[in-house]
Amino acid sequence: MAPPPPPPEVFQYTIDPSLEEFNVTPKTWIEANKKHFHGIAVSNVVFDDQDRVLLVQRAAHDSMPNRWEVTGGAADEPGDDKFEPVDGAHPRNTILSGAARELWEEAGLVATRFTHLVPQPAEAPLRDATEAPPPYFKDHAGYVYTNRTGTVLYLRFAFHVLVQSTDKVTLDPDEHQDYVWATEDEVRNGMTAAYRDIPATVPATRAYILEAFRLRRQAKEQKL
Repeated sequence: MAPPPPPPEVFQYTIDPSLEEFNVTPKTWIEANKKHFHGIAVSNVVFDDQDRVLLVQRAAHDSMPNRWEVTGGAADEPGDDKFEPVDGAHPRNTILSGAARELWEEAGLVATRFTHLVPQPAEAPLRDATEAPPPYFKDHAGYVYTNRTGTVLYLRFAFHVLVQSTDKVTLDPDEHQDYVWATEDEVRNGMTAAYRDIPATVPATRAYILEAFRLRRQAKEQKL
C-alpha cells in the first residue's frame, strides 16, 4: 500500500472548548504545566458509524511487531514550526495538529473535529507487573512512558477525533501493515469475531481504548 500524499501545510478542523489547552506547542504545554517530560505524544481514537474503533497493526520490522494500536506518534516533528496558520486553519506545530498529522500520515484520514480527551484510566496496568510507575504517573490525564533505554520520558494524550470519511484507510507500510475496525468486545478480548488475534501494543493501550468506548456509550445514554 502506498502511503498517503504529504499533508497540507495547515489542517482545518474544529476543537471542542475543553481541548483548548492542547492547541499549543508541546513545549508550551510542558512549560505551562511545569513538567519535565522530554516530549508529548498523541493518539487518535476514531470510530465508524457502527461503533467500531480503528486499530492499525504495527509493521513486522518495527518495534512491538504485529501488535495493534490506534494511530499516533510524536506531537511535534522537525520543521513543524515553519508553518504559519491561515484563516480558518490551524498551524502544524500544536499538539492537536500533531495528532491530525499522524492520523493523516498513518491512515490517510482527515480530522474534522477533536471532541474530547480520552483520559488514561487511573487503574491502567503498566507494561509488566514489575515495572514501577514513572514520575507524574497520576497527576494528569495522559500516560507516561519511556524510550527503550529508560532515558527519555514522554507523556501521551489520546483524543477522540471525528473524520471526514471512514470509507478508505490508507496505511504507511513503513509503520503499519494492516487495519481492522473493532468492536468493544473484540478490543477487550484481543480477538476479532473471525478469531483473529489483535493484541494491543501494551496493556495501557487497551485500557484507554476501552475507556473511549465507555465515554462514547455514556454520551449516547445522556442524549436519551
